[in-house]
Amino acid sequence: MTAFLAFDILLAGLVLFVAIWTIAARESFGALVGFVAYGLLLTLIWVRLSAVDVAMTEAAIGSGVTGVLLLRAGARLREPQDTGARPGKAFRVFVALLCAVVSAGLAVVILTPTSPPPSLAADAAAHLASTGLKNPVNGVLMAYRAMDTFLETVVVLLALFGVWSLTPDRYWGGRPGQPPSTKPDDALVLLARLLPPVGIVIGVYIIWVGADAPGGKFQGATILAAMWILTMMAGLRDAPTISHRRLRSMLLIGPIVFVAVGVAGFWMAGNFLAYPDGLAKPIILVIEAALTLSIAVTLGLLVAGPPERAP
Repeated sequence: MTAFLAFDILLAGLVLFVAIWTIAARESFGALVGFVAYGLLLTLIWVRLSAVDVAMTEAAIGSGVTGVLLLRAGARLREPQDTGARPGKAFRVFVALLCAVVSAGLAVVILTPTSPPPSLAADAAAHLASTGLKNPVNGVLMAYRAMDTFLETVVVLLALFGVWSLTPDRYWGGRPGQPPSTKPDDALVLLARLLPPVGIVIGVYIIWVGADAPGGKFQGATILAAMWILTMMAGLRDAPTISHRRLRSMLLIGPIVFVAVGVAGFWMAGNFLAYPDGLAKPIILVIEAALTLSIAVTLGLLVAGPPERAP
């Protein structure tokens, strides 16, 4: 047994253990910590599978931003009082059987694939040069599955609208969260002053290098959003009012540019979201720059939560 195989077996065992422990945890905080740890372990698995782009996305969004959102939600919820009402044994058995059936179905699909498995990898690689991108993942997402990429952005924006819908009428258009503390933690303030300049450079670099290497808009935007969230947590910046026109423009600039380029594709290349020869890479970079701004602002506002202060 090689060292890499032993590491893979240990990693797979840890993932199963953390997954079971997260499900069995009786306290919400313990389950949330398990969820974050589970995401980080999955990141290592994706790296071992040489899917670096997926690993970066899992670490940034799947474990990072989602973990923070769940922690914020858990902090807002009070522990429910014990009213004596418990799910019946029949209901619990039914849920357990349903989960077992779903798990068995997924196992059958994954462990018994068709031979040879259907794949468009060869066709995508053959036409990757026409996009001007050297990163095959980014090329597929922005050329062959551009509509999926657009819908992913819209779904994140709709999630923000769902959070805003929880705002009481008297606070609509106001600021999320509480005002910055007059006595902030010195260590947090120091971190919020030192880390954002470095984080912004790294985020922009990951966005730019995503055209030719692992990286891209979602990963870079998550880092930029994290730097913004850090400054708000430290009290160096207050959360913006959601009625601010500039803020709403930044939320919409990405989808608007994406749709505009898609419609222009009818005129430039004869199809929706089609790119003309020789101009695919600069057009894709323009789309990604606009999407990065929208995604970063959306993620930051998702963590900030619904407005709790009057405008």
